[in-house]
Amino acid sequence: MTRLIQYDDSPPHGARGRLDDHGAIAAILEPTGVRLERWEAGATLSPDAADAEIMAAYAEDIERLKARGGYRSCDIAKMTPDHPDREAMRAKFLAEHVHDDDEVRFFVEGAGLFYIRFGGTVHALECTAGDLIVLPAGTPHWFDTGERPRFTAIRLFTTPEGWVARFTGDEIARAVPLYQGAA
Repeated sequence: MTRLIQYDDSPPHGARGRLDDHGAIAAILEPTGVRLERWEAGATLSPDAADAEIMAAYAEDIERLKARGGYRSCDIAKMTPDHPDREAMRAKFLAEHVHDDDEVRFFVEGAGLFYIRFGGTVHALECTAGDLIVLPAGTPHWFDTGERPRFTAIRLFTTPEGWVARFTGDEIARAVPLYQGAA
């Protein structure tokens, strides 16, 4: 289930509210240009499904997104609790950063937590299977897989260079609670 917890972006970074209504969450995020949609993630995939198999299962969705957003390429981000690099991969995006390109993710399995910072608030958005999130270029955010990650997401790009993270240097990600994993 998609969830949103809002935290103050200034000390002591207290939690202000919690929502699990998808429509209400999308409405809160909309003024910043962040788009949250509910799509069907119904393909049956084997636990060891190859990237090509995942892309084939969601080919229509991928083409629709490419046409709508001008995205030229895509890949698969997949993380499991037994992945040998899970700790390093988690740490890589636990600092606030921005991209020169939109960040587009369609979660087809599992869950992960985006922290999106705007309007004096950190919006901790748990995305689950079926969630499509589009963070506009330049949106300050970070992402947490949790200690025992389990997710598969289709990522779309306009250019490979646009997806490179530019870290803001702000330490706020250290002050807001980490993702405990899907409930």
